[in-house]
Amino acid sequence: MPRFDIVGQLGSLRRYARSLTRDTTEAEDLVHDALVRAYERRGTFRAGSNLRAWLLSIVHNAFIDGVRSRRSEAARIEQAGYLADSTSPAPQDHSVRLAQVRAAFLSLPEEQRSALHLVAIEGLSYAQAADVSGVPLGTLMSRIGRARAALREMEDAAPAGRNNLRIVRGER
Repeated sequence: MPRFDIVGQLGSLRRYARSLTRDTTEAEDLVHDALVRAYERRGTFRAGSNLRAWLLSIVHNAFIDGVRSRRSEAARIEQAGYLADSTSPAPQDHSVRLAQVRAAFLSLPEEQRSALHLVAIEGLSYAQAADVSGVPLGTLMSRIGRARAALREMEDAAPAGRNNLRIVRGER
C-alpha cells in the first residue's frame, strides 16, 4: 500500500472545497468527508498517478453527492455565501475591488466556478480538470469560457481606470 502525502494536499483541497461550497465550515466538512472516502478507497489509487488530482476528484464527487442528496441544503449554502458578505466594506480601494471580484466569482454557476477554480487557482491542465470534474474536455472548456465571459462583463462594467482583473488562461 503506497504512503500518501495527504497533509501536503490540504491547501488545495480546502481551496477547492471553499470554491465549491462558498462557506468555510461546509468546506471543512467536505474536505473531512472526502479524506474519509479517500482512506476507505485508498486501494483504488494507482501507484504513479497524480495524488492531488485523485483527491480533488474525490472532493468534487463528495460535493456533487451532497448536492444531489440534499437539494434543500443547496439553497442554504448559497445564502450563507451572501450572508458572510454582510459586513461593511473596507475603505481601502483594493479591499473593495477584491470583494467585487470575489462576489463576481461566487455568483458564477457552480459548474463554471468549479471549472475556473481548478484551472485558474489550482493550476490543473484542462484535461486534469475535466477528469476531476468527470466531464468531457469540451464541456469543461465551454464552462471556463462562459465563466471568463461573465467575469469580463463584470470587468467591463467597472469604472474607468479600474479594469485590472486578469483572466488567467489554462493549459490544454
